Amino acid sequence: MKASVRVLLSVVAGAGLLLCASPSYGADLPEYRLKAAFIYNFMVYTEWPADTRSPLNLCIHGGDPFGQEIDGLQAKVVAGRSITVERKAAGDSLTHCQVVFIAASAMAGLPRLLESLRDKPVLTVADSPGAMRKGVALNMTVVDGKVTFEANLQAARRAGLNLSSKLLRLATEVQQ
Repeated sequence: MKASVRVLLSVVAGAGLLLCASPSYGADLPEYRLKAAFIYNFMVYTEWPADTRSPLNLCIHGGDPFGQEIDGLQAKVVAGRSITVERKAAGDSLTHCQVVFIAASAMAGLPRLLESLRDKPVLTVADSPGAMRKGVALNMTVVDGKVTFEANLQAARRAGLNLSSKLLRLATEVQQ
């Protein structure tokens, strides 16, 4: 066998191994880049009470799945308010947050977290199965490789938030 054919076969075999390898953290980043964009649009299409403070604090509660992807929202403006991004560990106060992304690692404490935010103008967002039915306002899912979301309108209204009909039309499910 010629040397050039052996090199070609080695390259093809190596590419095959790479295709079969399990996904790494880096492979997950495009998903979370899309989810960060979804969160930004959720903020754009949410109306907070008029007395909501500026800036709009976006808090990541629990282990941060976004990495640097969410930092792209830092200092963007929504309805005249600048966005700040903060990472919060379990037990940290969320009372100054207007948006709380609840990471999968924090879902075990969801009932307690939602109770602590009850009747506060806070948009709760997650990407965990069943989160919308458990009281999270907006829950992102991945279906056939595409990011989608479902909305809990009752949870948003209880927080004093108005979700735009433009946003709700795009939801795969809206719980009244």
